[in-house]
Parts: sequence; structure tokens; C-alpha cells
Amino acid sequence: MAVNYGSRRSVVGAHYGTRDWLAQRVTAGLMAVFTVVVLARILLTSGPVGYDKWAGLFAGQGMKMLTFATIVGLLYHVWVGMRDVLMDYIKPVGIRLVLQILVIVYLVGCAGWAVQVLWRV
Repeated sequence: MAVNYGSRRSVVGAHYGTRDWLAQRVTAGLMAVFTVVVLARILLTSGPVGYDKWAGLFAGQGMKMLTFATIVGLLYHVWVGMRDVLMDYIKPVGIRLVLQILVIVYLVGCAGWAVQVLWRV
């Protein structure tokens, strides 16, 4: 005779949440690399850093690509974090869905604005 000592927990699969955990670490690492590159290029610049030097820093195609990759990583990093916070603290499904949609719309708007600023330089 089998005895049930509590509710059975339903888990989606092995390593549940590992992908999100790894995505957070990888995107944080990308942002750290970007920060070090920008700081190194600014600190190695002689003279005062004005608009011309700042715009020149992002004028090269390589720096634009690194910046774009960092922006995409940052947006994904924010999405994973906000989604987890909303799933943990907002229990009514309808309210949580509306808030998640608002976060997505906001992040897409930020991405569009960032790309516009980046390729205008």
C-alpha cells in the first residue's frame, strides 16, 4: 500500500531554470567586457574627452557591433530579471500578463531608440 505524505511537486524537466541562470551570467559578462573596453579607450585617450572624442569612440564598426551586442544582452538580461520578479510577486495571471506585455513593449521601444542613437553617431 502506497502512502502519500504530501502534494506531489510538478517540475518541468531536468535543470529547470538553468538556461535563465546561464543567460543572466553570460549577459552580465558581456556588459562587464563592454564596460572595461569603454573605460580603457577613454582612459587611454589624451586630453579632455569632449563630444568629438566620445563620438569617435563609437564611430568604428567594431565598436558599434560590440555596443549593439551589449544592448541586446542588456535587454535580454532585463527581460529575464523582470519576468522572474513578476512571476514571483504578481500572482493574478491577468495582471502579470499585462505587466509582462508592458515590459516587452518598453524594452522593444528602448531597443529601437538605442539602435537609432547608435547608428546616428
